[in-house]
Amino acid sequence: MAAPIRIGLVGVGKIARDQHLPVLAASPDYALVAVASPHGGLDGVPSYATLEAMLAAHGDLDAVALCQPPQARFAAALAGIAAGRHVFLEKPPGATLAEVGLLVAAARDRGVSLFASWHSRYAPGVEPARRWLSGRRIRSVAIAWLEDVRHWHPGQDWIWDAGGMGVFDPGINALSIATHILPPFFLTGATLSVPANRQAPIAADLHFADAAGTPIRARFDWRQTGPQTWDIRVETDDGPLVLSRGGAALSIAGRDRPLPPEAEYRGLYDRFAALVRSGASDVDLNPLIHAADAFMRGERRTVEAFTD
Repeated sequence: MAAPIRIGLVGVGKIARDQHLPVLAASPDYALVAVASPHGGLDGVPSYATLEAMLAAHGDLDAVALCQPPQARFAAALAGIAAGRHVFLEKPPGATLAEVGLLVAAARDRGVSLFASWHSRYAPGVEPARRWLSGRRIRSVAIAWLEDVRHWHPGQDWIWDAGGMGVFDPGINALSIATHILPPFFLTGATLSVPANRQAPIAADLHFADAAGTPIRARFDWRQTGPQTWDIRVETDDGPLVLSRGGAALSIAGRDRPLPPEAEYRGLYDRFAALVRSGASDVDLNPLIHAADAFMRGERRTVEAFTD
């Protein structure tokens, strides 16, 4: 057995507590050495207010996992790389494409691994869907990612700031799946609904096409109440393929397919361990490119103010 990867975690918020910490505690590939967060630490683990303090105190760290908002991630990732640590980036990997490109170059020059994680690609139905669609003729695609922001992001003002991405914070999960299971596609038009008192959209209606002209529509909305919707429906010559529950359920031609239990973050950390031990990096920017294209080309309409 290889020695556990000694890892420090930066940003002890909701996603870290819900996903990262339980996986790290259960995985034989890792030893959680320390955490860094300006808003409180973790019982039983050395805790620091900043990444720099954590790095100074733990020279034996192998890697850092960065779970802060994307606006703060570049500086932290660059500091980790400069210190010779492998870096795990929560999604999205950055607030801009250019900054992630700089991180890729820095990691290559320093000889460390950089992982831009897309957790929804590790949902149990995603890889079977990709294999089934490969080589089949796709007629159309409809994506619906509709959820209640008050439930999933209570009191998190950073998501509404410039660089916080708004509804693209969950919507990019749909784009990460679509870019994995479909042929390459591009944006043809978009409408972004932005609350009067916010910088980032609360809803988006996106239209894409691939080289064959296949229509692909995605609807993201943070105003959903009641049951939440995370569905991708692909019409093919051999019947419809439906990924639902964010990729946790798969139906092909009307028949449900058996799938293993959800283990997205375990899949991410298994992948990161393999990258660290092989000295490789994995930074796919395609989901972020589509989000950036929507902000660049999309028409904006002002909607009613949002208060949490």
